[in-house]
Formats: sequence, structure tokens, C-alpha cells
Amino acid sequence: MSRPTVEVADIFRAQGKNFIDHHRNTIRFQQLKVMRAIMHCRTAALGGHVDVCPRCGGERAISYNSCRNRHCPKCQSQARQRWIAARKQELLATRYFHVVFTLPHELHALVLQNESELYNLLFRTVAETLIEIARDPKHLGAEIGFFGILHTWGQNLLFHPHIHCVIPGGGIAPDHARWIHPRYPFFLPVKVLGKVFRGKFVERLRRAFRRECLMFAGTIQHLSEPKAFAAFLRTLFRQDWVVYAKPAFGGPEQVVRYLGRYTHRIAISNHRLIAFDGDHVRFRWRDYARGNKQRLMTVSAQEFIRRFLVHVLPKGFVRIRHFGFMANAHRFASLERCRRLLSMAPVISSTDVAPAPSGRFCPNCRGPMIVMERFTAAQLMWKFVSECFSDTS
Repeated sequence: MSRPTVEVADIFRAQGKNFIDHHRNTIRFQQLKVMRAIMHCRTAALGGHVDVCPRCGGERAISYNSCRNRHCPKCQSQARQRWIAARKQELLATRYFHVVFTLPHELHALVLQNESELYNLLFRTVAETLIEIARDPKHLGAEIGFFGILHTWGQNLLFHPHIHCVIPGGGIAPDHARWIHPRYPFFLPVKVLGKVFRGKFVERLRRAFRRECLMFAGTIQHLSEPKAFAAFLRTLFRQDWVVYAKPAFGGPEQVVRYLGRYTHRIAISNHRLIAFDGDHVRFRWRDYARGNKQRLMTVSAQEFIRRFLVHVLPKGFVRIRHFGFMANAHRFASLERCRRLLSMAPVISSTDVAPAPSGRFCPNCRGPMIVMERFTAAQLMWKFVSECFSDTS
């Protein structure tokens, strides 16, 4: 893939200081860290290194270090590949389903002021909904396993919190003696999932209010009053909550390709950026509401930065989580049981080429490159100054 002509880092460098000056009272420290990391990623400010191939002796010039921030458009590839390699060993010989749970827009302002509390609540209610409906003999009558991925954006970069769930088709029978296959084309009935999801989320929201775990400021400050909050909760029941089930994947290999697109995705990639004139940003986006058409959008640089930073997650927040028989605590034993029930062959350790220690491969022989020498930012500056003086002598 060719190098993009415009990068998020370019917009931050040009307009980041102005944005910070205008939002000094509201910008969070975590957002400032993300801006700094993206601006410095793969520049001399983070130091550098020289890679060498021990097989053929091929050597590269100095490469600048990556920031490794999970919100950086340049730093997701290696993390994605490592995660997918680990998941390949866990795939089961069955169809996989993709179910998406979305919060209504009426909750957006509340979520933005209570991110950690309500993102965690969203994960819990999604997991409880799927596990409860799957256990019901009327629907599946089995224990299921799945993982969820939190996304907070739409294609236009506006706030749109939702969780993508990837679920093996079927589950373990209550007696652990057989694998139960789904009876519905979309695994579980989405209307039932939507109603249960809505009920669980609203009830937990009510409990959080009673425990005084929620913050209210600005346009939603009035919700701090019990009567106003109770009326607000009633409005949430006047609409259906969206649960979307996509058609089943064809098999494990298709799941792997899907994971490559979704797991470590950020709000917008550099390759979707079309132009930046110093004041306005133009980017591609896909309009799902109108026939999935690809369109162009132009916004001010200040608005682009605001939209991007809305999706910076709280420090340490885990955005990919596993549940049911795929939960971390007992995943290995549960997956072994699933493989036996599905008459799968024993898992053989992957023989794929291990990632190069430096994350790079030799362009000549494709052997893994190793880091021969490292440089700090100060050493790079001194090296640059020395070379300048040597050139003038």
C-alpha cells in the first residue's frame, strides 16, 4: 500500500496547539498524550535504531521508533498480527456469527461524561444478554463463548458507541456431553436480544445513579435530579434498541480475515484522508444509511481533531474482551472440550514465521532483521549536528 499523502500527525502538528489553546479547560491528559505520541511517531523525537539481517548481512539506514500508542494510525499492524496469530489457535470448526450492539444517541452525552463506568456497563450488559438468551432452551439451551470489540465511532468520525461480537455458532450442552447447533439463521433472535439488552442496560444505569457513580454537567446537568433522571430512563424504553446480526462467516479463515479488519482499528486511518490545506480536512467515509455509498466529507481542522479525540479511551481500558467459555480464566480447558465435541483434530503449534525481533524482514532474503544499534533522541540530534559540521569542513 502506498504511503498516504496526508496523515493525522500532519493535522495535529499544524493545528494541535490552536486546538489545545481553545479547549484548555476540557481536554483530558490522556488526549494530550495521544496527540503527542502521534505527532512524534517515527520521528527523531522518539529515538531510532539500525536493523541488520544476520542471514545475508543486509543493513538498513536509521529507522525512527514508533510510539506504539493504540490510537496511532501507524502503530496497529504488528499488534494486530500478534493478536490474530494467538486467535488462530482458538478457532473452532463451526460457522461464526457477527452481532453488533449499539447504544441509542440519547445516551451519548451521558456516556461521554462517564466513559469508564458506562463502557464497562455496556460490555457487562452485552455479555449477560447473549449468555442469558443462549442458555434459554427456547432459543439455544447451551453455554456459548465469544469476544467483544468496543468501537466508539461511525465512518464520519462522530460518536457512535457499539460493540462487535464474534460468536462461534452453537455452544456446549448443559451436561457438557454434546455441541448444540443454532436453530436460527442469525444464531439468536435479534428482537429478543434488543429487548433484553435495553432492559439490562437501563436497570444497571438506574443502579449506577442510586450509587451516585454518574457525573452530570453542561447540557445534562438537570439529570442529576432523581425525577428528571427517572423521566429520562422512561424515554429510553420508547424505542427499540438496535442489535444487528450479520450473515454467518463461511468458516474460520473468513473469521481471521474479519479480525484483521476490526480488532485493532482506530477511528480513522491515514489512507482515508484525501487533503489538508492547513485549515480544512477532507476524508472518505462510507454512508451505511444510504446504500453503503462512499462519500467525501470536509470539516475544519479543529472539528477533525475534536472528533478524533472523542474516541481516545480512558487509560488502561480493555477494548477487546472474552466471555463465556472463551473467558480468560478457563479458556484453554473450555476450548479443548469444544474441540472434542466438534470432533476436531488436536491443535498443533503454529509453524508460521515468527515476527522479526525488530518487527522487520530483510528486503533481500526475507530473513528476520535484528536491531544492531539503538539511538536516543539526543544521540540522533548530536549525530545530525556532527554530520552537518563534517559536510561544511
